[in-house]
Amino acid sequence: MALDPGTLYVVSTPIGNLEDITIRAISVLRQADIVAAEDTRRTGVLLTAHGISARMTSFNAHNSRQKVAWIIEEMKGGKTVALVSDSGTPGISDPGGVLVEECVKAGLGVTAVPGATAVMAALVVSGRPVNKFVFEGFLSNKSARRKKQLEEFKNETRTVVIYESPHRLVAFLNDVLEVLGDRQISVARELTKKFEEIKRGKVSELAEHFSKVRPRGEFTVIL
Repeated sequence: MALDPGTLYVVSTPIGNLEDITIRAISVLRQADIVAAEDTRRTGVLLTAHGISARMTSFNAHNSRQKVAWIIEEMKGGKTVALVSDSGTPGISDPGGVLVEECVKAGLGVTAVPGATAVMAALVVSGRPVNKFVFEGFLSNKSARRKKQLEEFKNETRTVVIYESPHRLVAFLNDVLEVLGDRQISVARELTKKFEEIKRGKVSELAEHFSKVRPRGEFTVIL
């Protein structure tokens, strides 16, 4: 199917395994006039794996404000733009949301090309209730602020999904233990990749495990 001129396509890409991409996503990436990528090198690997030649431009946290105006002008001229993040669905804990907001304000078309996201992948294998959940992304990297944020979940009845980086994981788990108690949780990393790991258990158990085994990769924690 041909793309609509002057439209932004928000394209989900694999979170690890390069085969986890939809037929439609491949078609859009192949046809788009511009691929706005959070990391052009990483996206280049994906495009090469699927035999796609595309005009890429970087669009990340460091240059998003400057690039938005240029991209919108290109779209007003009839160009189609495919927005991709490092992995998963753009706009979730990355600067892609800024471009979507500005396109909407400018009256330009925005279309989703759905696919992989770490939030859903981690949820469905967590063993925790998934009929109701809330996604919080990354909490503060400061312990005092993070504890205040965790306080908000004391009476939360829905499952809570949080992203965390490897170098902060143990400190984060210790804060969870202090504020929310020794509850059952799930910690997932490297989902869909060769070294995928899903650890389930009490907060204290997982905090102890990762204090002995160096955390590697990006983590999704299910409370």
